[in-house]
Amino acid sequence: MSATYPHSDHEHDHDHEGSARDLIALLNGVDEFTHHVFPDNKALFESLAHSQSPHTLFVTCADSRVSPEMITQTQPGELFVCRNIGNIVPAYGEMLGGVSAVVEFAVMALNVEQIVICGHTDCGAMKGLASGAAATAGMPTVQTWLRNAEAARGVVLARHADQDTPQDALVQSLVEENVRLQLVHLRTHPAVAARIAEGRLALQGWVYDIGHGRISVLDDEGSRFETLEQARERLMNKARS
Repeated sequence: MSATYPHSDHEHDHDHEGSARDLIALLNGVDEFTHHVFPDNKALFESLAHSQSPHTLFVTCADSRVSPEMITQTQPGELFVCRNIGNIVPAYGEMLGGVSAVVEFAVMALNVEQIVICGHTDCGAMKGLASGAAATAGMPTVQTWLRNAEAARGVVLARHADQDTPQDALVQSLVEENVRLQLVHLRTHPAVAARIAEGRLALQGWVYDIGHGRISVLDDEGSRFETLEQARERLMNKARS
């Protein structure tokens, strides 16, 4: 283990300068929004000023490379977004907290019509889960949170037990299996189960490929991830039937 040394005053100056530049960049972005983006979309924001009616609850990872509105090309007011490490939805009763409250509110108060759980390639949470507890040493809260994906890890390791699977492929399998698992968890929430039984709510699992800008969609049986074109055709056939 390499030694850690205190930062010099010179290094601290650079840290402060970098932090200040980043904050100024954020403020410049707000200024651009206030004076250019907002005026160009004033009618939209006026319509959203006192209420919202999103059609979709979008549960995805907190990873900074994942931008739900950019990926889906949706406008403000269309997505109710829930982000956390590993795009996890704890099973009902396991961890009643922020995510469970988001799900309940989205379904019962906002009447969303669908819930999408979106994982992504190169997921740090799934890398940590695949590598074991040592990867998240010193992060007890993260370790506790990732227990909500432990069943996915068990399935993937069992499938690859007799294979010399590269780590990247193992992580990708875990990304996909975790999406399946979180959809199972979603169905344990009373509000979700009731709306599905009434035919008023649909669930879908996605995996976003960061490097290629593609989405793959879990099929109805949960057996495989389809291309976008295959998923659209399946949904259109279902709508026509």
